[in-house]
Amino acid sequence: MEPDAAQLKMPAQPSRASAVASANAQSPGSQDSGAAKGPHSAPGDMPDAPTPQNSSGDLRESQTKRILGIIPNFRAVSTDERLPAQSVKEKFLTATDDSFDYSSVFIPAILAGYSMATDATPEFHQGAAGYARYFWHAAVDQTSENYMVEFVVPVMTHEDTRYYTLGRGGFLKRSGYALSRAVITRSDSGNEVFNVSEVVGAGASAGLSSLYYPSRERSFANTGTEWGLDIGIDAASFMAKEFWPDVHHLLFRDGKPGDAAQH
Repeated sequence: MEPDAAQLKMPAQPSRASAVASANAQSPGSQDSGAAKGPHSAPGDMPDAPTPQNSSGDLRESQTKRILGIIPNFRAVSTDERLPAQSVKEKFLTATDDSFDYSSVFIPAILAGYSMATDATPEFHQGAAGYARYFWHAAVDQTSENYMVEFVVPVMTHEDTRYYTLGRGGFLKRSGYALSRAVITRSDSGNEVFNVSEVVGAGASAGLSSLYYPSRERSFANTGTEWGLDIGIDAASFMAKEFWPDVHHLLFRDGKPGDAAQH
């Protein structure tokens, strides 16, 4: 009996599904390889994320609580440091540190010596007693200005009293930034705003000073001079805060400062 035509045909090829199953069975590592390369791989199979670095690729020196151990630096924030909004309590404590820390006597001591040397207030006279009068007036001026600028006014205007170090760029860029902080600051929400705390707070402090200075000194001209002096001292302190990390690195780390200090 002759075979049917169907029996003379070539043997049937395995189905596509069978072939795929067979290939998978013969290559047990294929699934692992696909998982490693596929777009839907599990999070645990992904490589570790790179460690974040600052834009210059180097480690920048951090701020310290005091400059040279004798000038308060409690408001300074290190470069690229991110902090939550400044609370009312933090503003009060910062003003208190700036006013009553042992390092807070340095600036009044310098101002008292200069004022006595120039006979700024003749009613105070000279000698040890005269220096003492100059000193306690300068100390009260500083304390009044600190609380007005760092606590009373910023609580009402919702401003951040901290100094955020730029830490990069050339000397002129960083100097301009530091000096501008006397009129520009951050709000509690992180936006740049006019520094009402500095300008109005320093003016209010200068006005209050007329209550404890001799009557001859109680004039609009003297109040305006005191106002400008307070803002100028704060602007100079911002310059010191900006470059202090670089100076600290050179003095105490025996190495090269960050890129910003080399320009």
